[in-house]
Amino acid sequence: MSYSSRAPLPNPWSSQAEWTVPLTVAACAVIAATGAGAVFAPQLFWAPLAIAAAAGVAVLAFRHTVVFCAAWLLIAGSTLEMTLGDLLGPATFQPVIAAVKAAELGLSLLCIVRYGPRLDVFNPGLAFLAMFVVGLAHGLHPDLTQAESLRSLVGSAAPFAFAFSRLSCDWGKVMIRMTAWIPLLTVAAGALLALAGVRPLFVDSGGERLAALGHPAFLAGFCLAAIYACLIELYREGRSSWLGLLAVNFLIMVLTGARAPLAYAVAVTCLTLAFLRSPVLSRRRRMLPLLVAACLVPLLVMLASELSEVRLFNVMSTQAGNLSGRDLLWPPFEQAAATSPWFGWGVGAGNAIIPETSELAQLIQTRAAHNEYLRMLVEGGQFGRGLLIVLFVLWVMQHTRRLCHTDKVIMRLVFLAFAAHAYTDNVLIATTGCVFFAFATAVFARGAREREAVPVAMPVLLDAGEVA
Repeated sequence: MSYSSRAPLPNPWSSQAEWTVPLTVAACAVIAATGAGAVFAPQLFWAPLAIAAAAGVAVLAFRHTVVFCAAWLLIAGSTLEMTLGDLLGPATFQPVIAAVKAAELGLSLLCIVRYGPRLDVFNPGLAFLAMFVVGLAHGLHPDLTQAESLRSLVGSAAPFAFAFSRLSCDWGKVMIRMTAWIPLLTVAAGALLALAGVRPLFVDSGGERLAALGHPAFLAGFCLAAIYACLIELYREGRSSWLGLLAVNFLIMVLTGARAPLAYAVAVTCLTLAFLRSPVLSRRRRMLPLLVAACLVPLLVMLASELSEVRLFNVMSTQAGNLSGRDLLWPPFEQAAATSPWFGWGVGAGNAIIPETSELAQLIQTRAAHNEYLRMLVEGGQFGRGLLIVLFVLWVMQHTRRLCHTDKVIMRLVFLAFAAHAYTDNVLIATTGCVFFAFATAVFARGAREREAVPVAMPVLLDAGEVA
């Protein structure tokens, strides 16, 4: 049973004649207000036009919610904040990130209106709300204001906002597939900018690394979500095109030079292909990629010294150690956490530990902890970190139990890898988190709607993986 990407609309939406008079009146009102503004308040001349444009966009988004959400996901995965930051200056970086997350919140609210609300009692975003309240009661970090803490709360909770809506099956399907295509599309766009001489496609960071429109580490994070999306669809449909896209995403991942994301992608993919059976994917087709990879790995190891210009092979040939500076980053966070171990210093305190103008920040070019467990200890203490972990476990278990067998196994493996990855990377608040959690919510939403559509006697087949 298929679902429309849009919920049924009231009859007036389908009758142009009934809307002719209201639209004409609204257009005349906008023209009149604009004319009055031009005469009596020239500085507000633009306001009626801006309001009319915003209303028009809102109506279009309501009518085509799935399209707007997919477009937002592609924009979030393109890391435009970095592209525009390079082209227009660093002052645009934070405003663009804020706009991306504000758009996610707006679309989430639109989805709630469009599809209906959902009580997501174990949503991890609620842990950030609890940490924010406790932080205000306990006292914030001396270098953190209430406004900054509130802004961090919104940014931290935004990636989980879609889960509060009863999203449609088509919404989930489109978002999963867009996730799978994000790396390839952004690399193609980055190649066009490189050919035009606007921005390089590769950057030199311990060797050449593929950056596309943003940063290699971010591109690797999007590749990770794309690989998971390809696995989900491959096990549902069994089509060779998903296997090909999976290979392309792995190639892009290798070219980014990111070691940890590649390790988790390989682990989840190998475990899935080796041990998880699918009614639409034969054992021979599942084993073929593993055999090819097993043959390629020794060859690549031998050629590593010859390919040292590529960062990953440079690392393999030189046996490089800590390239990220975590040994320098973590001590200040550990010291801050030790001064308020139980309740932390409030949401957003992680941004106040290392001053932006400090020598360490200038040396490493980052102030983020690159360890979400440590950052949560600073922001929420043992209470906040423990609450977030418990909610994550309950959230994943609650949503995955409704999925078909293959989706359930893959998503639980994915979140185990996510839990490990969080120890060495910023996976919660960055735009990579927006894409990853939108993908996870899409898988959960599609599975829940499929479960609702199946007759009472059919859930056993779902559990057995009989969903194509």
